[in-house]
Amino acid sequence: MANKGAARWRTYAVNVLVLVLVVAGIRLWQQRDMAAGAAPQLQGVTLAGQPYSLQAQRGHPVLVHFWASWCPVCRAEQGSIAAIAQDDPTVITIAMQSGTPEQVAAHMREQGIAFPVLNDPDGHIARAWGVHAVPVSFIVGPDGQTRFIEVGYTTEAGLRIRKWLASAFF
Repeated sequence: MANKGAARWRTYAVNVLVLVLVVAGIRLWQQRDMAAGAAPQLQGVTLAGQPYSLQAQRGHPVLVHFWASWCPVCRAEQGSIAAIAQDDPTVITIAMQSGTPEQVAAHMREQGIAFPVLNDPDGHIARAWGVHAVPVSFIVGPDGQTRFIEVGYTTEAGLRIRKWLASAFF
């Protein structure tokens, strides 16, 4: 009897290990071309007309979030990004290949969201960061180094914890 229980737990442990390895492999593949180490330069003028420079944020962890108006996963996540941006001035988002500034602003009004946005109609900024699909969130540490990369949907709590970790331990 004890042997059957041990065999069942061993099978369970092997299955969990395989799952973890598959998920880790997929994440590594998704992030293969993305910016690691020193964050690429990021500057421009937001849709609200405010100048933005990532370099000016040195000393603070920054959430750099790539999204698109045509992306359903981005829409599911946009409330979390808006909530973080509401009380955290170190959030910048990049609207990747989502149209003109007017079209992006109209999309944001329709969706009832407000956060700082740099428009990237031709994907130039996304290419510099190695972004091929959205959503993608980068946490840049106070030292300007990329500390975390999240591809796909992630939660508000997860992003807040990663920002805190980047500030507290790097």
